[in-house]
Amino acid sequence: MSMITASTWVPRGAAATFPTKYDVDENELARISKLAKLQLQDAEEDLEGARNGHSKPNDSENSADEEDGDTEVTPSNKDADDDLKEYDLDNYDSDTVPTDGETMAMFGNARSLAYHQSNAEDPYITMQGNEEEDEEREDLQVLATDNMVVAAKVEDEVAHLEIYVYEDEVDNLYVHHDLMLPAIPLCVEWLDLPVGKGTTDRSTKGNFVAVGTFDPDIELWDLDTIDSMYPNALLGQGGEEDKGEADDEKRKKKRKRSKKANDRYHVDAVLALAANRQHRNLLASSSADKTIKLWDLTTQKCAKSFSHHTDKVCSIAWHPKEAAVLLSGSYDRTLVAADLRATDAKVPRWGVESDVETVAWDPHDTNYFYVTTEGGMVHYHDSRNAPSSPETSKPVWTLQAHGESISSFDINPTIPGFLASGSTDKEVKLWKVQPTGPSMVVSRNLDVGKVFTTKFAPDPEVAFRLAVGGSKGTLQIWDTSTNAAVRKAFAHLVGPTQGEVTERLVGVDEDSSDSEEEGGVEAGAEVGEGDGGWESMDDD
Repeated sequence: MSMITASTWVPRGAAATFPTKYDVDENELARISKLAKLQLQDAEEDLEGARNGHSKPNDSENSADEEDGDTEVTPSNKDADDDLKEYDLDNYDSDTVPTDGETMAMFGNARSLAYHQSNAEDPYITMQGNEEEDEEREDLQVLATDNMVVAAKVEDEVAHLEIYVYEDEVDNLYVHHDLMLPAIPLCVEWLDLPVGKGTTDRSTKGNFVAVGTFDPDIELWDLDTIDSMYPNALLGQGGEEDKGEADDEKRKKKRKRSKKANDRYHVDAVLALAANRQHRNLLASSSADKTIKLWDLTTQKCAKSFSHHTDKVCSIAWHPKEAAVLLSGSYDRTLVAADLRATDAKVPRWGVESDVETVAWDPHDTNYFYVTTEGGMVHYHDSRNAPSSPETSKPVWTLQAHGESISSFDINPTIPGFLASGSTDKEVKLWKVQPTGPSMVVSRNLDVGKVFTTKFAPDPEVAFRLAVGGSKGTLQIWDTSTNAAVRKAFAHLVGPTQGEVTERLVGVDEDSSDSEEEGGVEAGAEVGEGDGGWESMDDD
């Protein structure tokens, strides 16, 4: 099984030119040791619980074996035991203490090991690998004209983040590095604020990503550090345990992971994340526990908790101008646009015909917002016309965009009226919205399987690039400006070209053979307009 569940772009210039390698100093060693210990304790408790659940049958079996005399040692076994006594196998796993006082347990003497910042300082390394280091450094370089794309991926039951670098000028997409995750990722959000490891300066810029998974904790990772073992910070119950904010007795009770919703952390899967671009230290999250949490990234604690919905909250979005207004959509088939400063005020609420999939404000006219649903509908609402009840909601317009659930939806941040929708029907559709309403520009099957993520690039230089991923586990970058129908619909923005324009679809090279075998589009190849698998409004 391989699939991409979510993705996000990193703006140009945000990534470090030369990423740093994960450095395990004394403080970091202590931090990861504490995290590893907590995870080990959780695993031991789970194992003990599983054993206790089957203890009675095992005990009865053991007693029956003893009654049958199966444990009687034969003379040959006694002789074998005598021969093995000299090896003291009973104490084989016990820690032994040599005369110098250092323990011989695994990693027990890690702090006493000599550490050198570079191989040149190590007297035992006589052949310096400068050339190899230079080559590796060059391979990891990220140029100012490159974009990073972060994809949440599951492959053979292993969850991880794949960090891609997209080089638009040479049509190249490759995996720069990856980060292992403890559970299946469901959402990712890029952050420009450094978090974790004692960072408190809000004025500095960073390149971080927040990850929501089936676990209730939110992980924060530094994208400019490769080979990281653990996240820079955790938001949630695990983060409280990491900081040692409770004594051992309370921590044991916490680890039992109560499913009862509370005001301090999520207790179920994190379904959506939204970073506040005006107040960079604020991150909102929504969960299957029916709550929305507001996190302060400087303290890594939950500042407020909200219960505006009666079912799973699957999508959230901050207002582009009103920094305190958060839009949320839920499986209870309602939408809420709440001012989070007025915690006791009645919130405006809209209703739709089926479960909400995504919500998004219109960045080009912030009085309006979009909603997509499980039934394949797109609703366009005026936030100033809040209904008296959800049942009386009146959208500006509605659109039956797909025959199945609209699992992904995005609005181009640079080009007004340019929308992209992806569905479990495996189609990606591009739309143009005019005052008279929306119209489809083109529909494509990009051979990614069921479409789970469609994201426009954030920079004006690559405004027409669309990242698409889905149930086949492949990521494609579609240059929509090379599509004839898009060029016609947005002719005033594409610009003139000479000669015939071939359509560009860029993927990772290693996936090209798989795509060819399945009859799909070869990754990184140019696609002619006569290829099958797509339809355009030009055909009319």
